[in-house]
Amino acid sequence: MGFIGTIIIGFLAGVVARFLIPGKTRPGGIIMTTIVGILGALLATYLGGLLGVYEVDEAAGFIGAVVGSIILLLIYGKVTKG
Repeated sequence: MGFIGTIIIGFLAGVVARFLIPGKTRPGGIIMTTIVGILGALLATYLGGLLGVYEVDEAAGFIGAVVGSIILLLIYGKVTKG
């Protein structure tokens, strides 16, 4: 998948994660949504590799990116409430 594809998948994963997590745990804006989605995909790939779900050169799919984005949003919510 190319750079543009990564951005599109990251944006879509960020949008789904923002929709699934209600409240003020969501940073605003289209750029932040895309960044959260891309970082969520990277987090899911890393955690999936540690757990043996993904191979070394295999990236997380869309569902993994959404799960990673949700994890990041929950961490963001905990950090900003304190």
